[in-house]
Amino acid sequence: MNIALIGYGKMGKAIHEIAKQRGHEAVLIIDVDNQADFNAENLAKVDVAIEFTSPHTAFNNVIKCLQHKVPVVCGSTGWLDKLDEAKKVAAENKTGLIVASNFSVGVNIFFEVNKRLAQLMAGQDSYDVSLKEIHHTAKKDAPSGTAITLAEQVLDAVTRKTNWVNDIAQNPAELSIISERIDPAPGTHFVKYSSAVDDIEIIHTAHNRTGFALGAVLAAEFLKGKEGFFGMKEVLNL
Repeated sequence: MNIALIGYGKMGKAIHEIAKQRGHEAVLIIDVDNQADFNAENLAKVDVAIEFTSPHTAFNNVIKCLQHKVPVVCGSTGWLDKLDEAKKVAAENKTGLIVASNFSVGVNIFFEVNKRLAQLMAGQDSYDVSLKEIHHTAKKDAPSGTAITLAEQVLDAVTRKTNWVNDIAQNPAELSIISERIDPAPGTHFVKYSSAVDDIEIIHTAHNRTGFALGAVLAAEFLKGKEGFFGMKEVLNL
């Protein structure tokens, strides 16, 4: 499979290594210093693009690929207010799009555990719930996209919470997300239910970027030749 890597930071390099191990070729690598190569001629050689850049550039990168009928796997967060527009462009161009806050196999299983635990705790009013996430200092967004996904899953089930805040909660209806930036942490997420008598806590800890990179490549393999919008649930058959 011929892959375009849009963004060649730490994640892009990790994805490149996993892709090579799985027999794929990165025929196009775009970073800040070679934007001129991000053109129709080069995109014509690509089966799937994998986009990991920043909240400020991701949407335009995704749209450009879709308009050239290149399916896109996007791991950038912070632009999802425009996701519906991206889905529309994918449909108009009869190509595929996968957007996920986290591509790790383990994290996506963790999401399913989080949803089930939230359902179980929905009627347990004696428990308060809070989230914490720890990432490396180079991470641009806070809270992380993964933490936001976890928080929204909790809010869907635990109706005594109405919104999340990236701070210590000031009233009982707020769901607190505490964001810490500590090197070299690749990512740890905590969801904690606390009462006067006990605590229930689930934790996911990434040891390195390999899990995220593998998941992105698995998503690209899944997406090749498909039309429509998908998530990691479909990729991993969860």
